[in-house]
Amino acid sequence: MADDLELATNVRAALAGTGTIREVRMFGGIGFMLNGSLVAAASRRGLLLRVGKDRQNEVLAQSGARPMVMRGRRMEGYGYVHPPALNKQALENWLRLAVAYVQTLPPKVEGKPKQRKGKRK
Repeated sequence: MADDLELATNVRAALAGTGTIREVRMFGGIGFMLNGSLVAAASRRGLLLRVGKDRQNEVLAQSGARPMVMRGRRMEGYGYVHPPALNKQALENWLRLAVAYVQTLPPKVEGKPKQRKGKRK
């Protein structure tokens, strides 16, 4: 896949019919939300997938996959797939794993503020 816009277009097409998808700008690209939870994001870094902690090692063992790292910290339950490893069938397979995980999560209520842990300064 040539670039992040093409990747986002292909993700959008692959997620059609999975439920209500909302797109949000995040992680330097476009995040795709299913039932209020991030399922995937497309950016120049590749395809970010939310697969859950139980499937993360299985995903990271695949060719072209790597862990998501933010500010030097590995984010559990997520993984990136390098764009050259993403033909149409591979993209659909990766997204199937992410959708299956996100569908196990309770739907989030839109507009409800998140509860923060700890004290704010």
